[in-house]
Amino acid sequence: MEHHALVQLALDLGAAKATVIPQEKIVLSAEFRKICEANGCGMYNKTWMCSTEHIGDIDVLMEKVRSYKWALWYQLIGEIEDSYDFEGMTEVGGRFIAICQKINEALKPVFGNTMLHLGKGGCGLCERCTILDNEPCRMPDKALSSLEMYGVDVYRTTEGTELKYINGPETVTYFGMVLFND
Repeated sequence: MEHHALVQLALDLGAAKATVIPQEKIVLSAEFRKICEANGCGMYNKTWMCSTEHIGDIDVLMEKVRSYKWALWYQLIGEIEDSYDFEGMTEVGGRFIAICQKINEALKPVFGNTMLHLGKGGCGLCERCTILDNEPCRMPDKALSSLEMYGVDVYRTTEGTELKYINGPETVTYFGMVLFND
């Protein structure tokens, strides 16, 4: 699939902005795993996709990201009342998860299991993750790990693209990335 067609697909499925970037543009740092481990979002070890034990060693995961040639880099920008509007952030986050799943389903026939799709922290597919009950993931083919668990520096990766990290005082922005080879 041509790069402009991938961008258009993401936009058609609800992304606010999208672009294709070469792998060399993706900024990686093990420090982002430490941010996950500090549990600022409250999801660390509470979902299968935010568990170091399940996801794996950060150096191995960063090497996996480096093994791809390209990334479809996309975002959703949602309006919120203010920086304390957690209900609004949750609602926009839910819309973002739905967009990620639509993109995932649309690209599976194109790339099969060769792509790597990363999204926001906490997966968000199930109301209660089965990791909390020591049961296997209900949707391993749909569950997405976070960019940060793989060491992606979202801010620096966004620099120099048409996507912006900050989109205004009453907004929240979520990012997703589909890594692929030609």
